[in-house]
Amino acid sequence: MAREFSSVGVVGLGTMGAGIVEVFARNGIDVVAVEISDAALERGRATLTGSTDRAVAKGKLAEADRDALLARVDWQVGLDALHSVDLVIEAVPEHLDLKQRIFAELDRVCKPEAILATNTSSLSVTEISVATTRPNQVIGIHFFNPAPVMKLVEVVRTVVTSADVVADVEALCKRLGKVDVTINDRAGFIANALLFGYLNHAVGMFEARYASREDIDAAMKLGCGLPMGPLALMDLIGLDTAYEILDTMYRRGGRDRRHAPVPLIKQMVTAGLLGRKSGRGFYTYERPGSPAVVPDEQTPVATGAALADGARAIAKVGVVGSGTMATGIIEVFAKAGYEVVSVTRGAEKSAKVCETVKTSLNKGVVRGKLSEADRDAALGRVTWSAVLDHLADVDLVVEAVVEELSVKKALFASLDEICKPGVVLATTTSSLPVIDVAMATQRPADVVGLHFFNPAPIMPLVEIVQTIRTSAETTATARAVCAALGKTGVVCGDRSGFIVNALLFPYLNDAVKMLEASYSTADDIDHAMKLGCGYPMGPFELLDVVGLDVSLAIQRELYLELREPGFAPAPLLEHLVTAGYLGRKSGRGFRDHTNR
Repeated sequence: MAREFSSVGVVGLGTMGAGIVEVFARNGIDVVAVEISDAALERGRATLTGSTDRAVAKGKLAEADRDALLARVDWQVGLDALHSVDLVIEAVPEHLDLKQRIFAELDRVCKPEAILATNTSSLSVTEISVATTRPNQVIGIHFFNPAPVMKLVEVVRTVVTSADVVADVEALCKRLGKVDVTINDRAGFIANALLFGYLNHAVGMFEARYASREDIDAAMKLGCGLPMGPLALMDLIGLDTAYEILDTMYRRGGRDRRHAPVPLIKQMVTAGLLGRKSGRGFYTYERPGSPAVVPDEQTPVATGAALADGARAIAKVGVVGSGTMATGIIEVFAKAGYEVVSVTRGAEKSAKVCETVKTSLNKGVVRGKLSEADRDAALGRVTWSAVLDHLADVDLVVEAVVEELSVKKALFASLDEICKPGVVLATTTSSLPVIDVAMATQRPADVVGLHFFNPAPIMPLVEIVQTIRTSAETTATARAVCAALGKTGVVCGDRSGFIVNALLFPYLNDAVKMLEASYSTADDIDHAMKLGCGYPMGPFELLDVVGLDVSLAIQRELYLELREPGFAPAPLLEHLVTAGYLGRKSGRGFRDHTNR
């Protein structure tokens, strides 16, 4: 039988501590809430009152339940008030010496059978536990912010944590309505170990001026379905907190360079640019603590006139290719009012592409998203061809053929001869260097990457990839076309992975390494990222959907270009691909899909 916790103590009543108090009090457990001063105690009380009042205003909590909740909390200054509780959770700032001092004092104050828990997100639970005479009763209980809302709790056991203590805490999490994942004491645990490498990489991208803050954040939200972009998330977490977590993970986690905080983070912390809480971080906020972003000197001018400034007029578009991406792009342009010339290799493929586009448009009509008249008009704008020479009078060509550099270079050499001067030549490559394609022509200034995401009619993002030879006029044209299509165009340099893949796939690779090291299960890692970080899919779900072979190819390209040891493909990923376990398409990847 699991132990019954009738009273708990919470030490530290900042945002996280006050949230943990609310979680316990909501679930009928008496809480002793402790701070170091009356002023800090009142701030914690105000945080809890504000949160519960908002819940009442939104109809999520009855007034009577709120009053009962608040009545369960005993507000006290000093640790001596915790002498009779069954469990204490510490939620003070992430400084090891501070936590060790508190645990040594808790060891003295609390009854012998009390469990002592830390909410640390990055520090060693083991190092905290040795400050006590009862390390077997010390455990990590890592809530996620905001604690009343987020479902995940990471339960962190050390090598000496009692199995009974682990079982009791797991049962408590269930009582609180939380989903727990139980793991060993390792830097960053699951969620932070995977999240902060990605966040640090995004800051490095911004520091190098590879892309703007808005474009980096838009790319990850729209391209991956994430609830927030990485730089906005850094501002929410707090750059000082992020720096401490990264620095701890770097020192404790094998000195992986990808966890070494990007210099810009330390500079911003030193300058007091801490994110939302200071009113300024990567973005500028209405006031300290406000979530409302206000324009500053880095905010781009986003008016239609500015977007089209210097852009060439585009009326007729050629699309080369016959795969899923090509058919989707044809549909996107035709629905947006452009004349489209579809060119494939042979009449048979052309007929197949035509049928695929018709089927997709018909589905739009059936679902009420497109009128029959609009469907007919879109189809009427498309000319079906198997001859490249029919692209002689288009204003823009979008290439969507197979991802082989030799094939693309040969195609662009032919387009260079066929197309009139001033035509923008775009490649939809997701991994190949755009400059290699551009230099197959005599007009590299007119060549740009337009990386649509699949399925093109639905996904709102397009990565606009400019090479060192792409003209400003060509980039402006690409931006204007994306806007006319109703897409969000993000501009970046010609580097392996562009924005989305360069940030996404190292994170997926890290998840595979975590599984390979037997640190956690695929299910728990997926739970951690979905419930702890709000990701729409866990890393292993996503890998199986994308295809392990595709993922491996992209990761190899990133490693080949950046030569970062941490980007080397996980051996487990390579072994699964060699074994033919490619994900959903082969029936088996990280999971078995044959009976699903």
